[in-house]
Amino acid sequence: MKESSGREWGMVVVVGSGHQVLPSTQPPAMSDPITLNVGGKLYTTSLATLTSFPDSMLGAMFSGKMPTKRDSQGNCFIDRDGKVFRYILNFLRTSHLDLPEDFQEMGLLRREADFYQVQPLIEALQEKEVELSKAEKNAMLNITLNQRVQTVHFTVREAPQIYSLSSSSMEVFNANIFSTSCLFLKLLGSKLFYCSNGNLSSITSHLQDPNHLTLDWVANVEGLPEEEYTKQNLKRLWVVPANKQINSFQVFVEEVLKIALSDGFCIDSSHPHALDFMNNKIIRLIRYR
Repeated sequence: MKESSGREWGMVVVVGSGHQVLPSTQPPAMSDPITLNVGGKLYTTSLATLTSFPDSMLGAMFSGKMPTKRDSQGNCFIDRDGKVFRYILNFLRTSHLDLPEDFQEMGLLRREADFYQVQPLIEALQEKEVELSKAEKNAMLNITLNQRVQTVHFTVREAPQIYSLSSSSMEVFNANIFSTSCLFLKLLGSKLFYCSNGNLSSITSHLQDPNHLTLDWVANVEGLPEEEYTKQNLKRLWVVPANKQINSFQVFVEEVLKIALSDGFCIDSSHPHALDFMNNKIIRLIRYR
């Protein structure tokens, strides 16, 4: 039945192997469990929690001021991101913003908080972003470079159904990058791309954690057919928007240095010696703001 407020109550009962929503004569108590389907993820909470901030969209939805949708199982359905809803629900329960140290979806959480109109959560997120911004101002960037030469073997098609075996020397590069600034590594990830199978892919998927990035790539190999790069899983490295291939450590250091200097970093005068910066295998930059 419907109350005068327009709220529709119902209870889920099992009929055979299915579920059916039947009308209930009594609205749920504030402490009764309610299951939500948020973007396909199920959460169970109470009416008291969902209405803890009456001026929010959730407060309006579960106080009868706004209609609610239900899924096929009778759960209240909200077509939003289900993954970050856990942080919103925890805030409704405790009025505290609790995020893991390596939380990487602040922008998404802020948009979801805006949608649900939980004003205290929006303010807590703004304070958190200011805190993170201050922590990001002073930062250190450390890059360890390694290079080796190895032989690559491949086949060359000389004519239809005629192939010959060939080999060539190949330069293999490795860069281990550590930065106390997670945002800088994200910036770096927006500039450097792997080239594989004719497509560019961001290096951000190769982040070991928010502060560590390991890159492995090769220079162009003389005589190596394009399909062999894919076949042997050999990745090349490009920098955008210059669309420039990185075929040496010198070019790599130059491009990373451009990105780092534009973000406020400077060369650590104590390591390495400024005159020998381009020839070092360990490079350190610092930022003070």
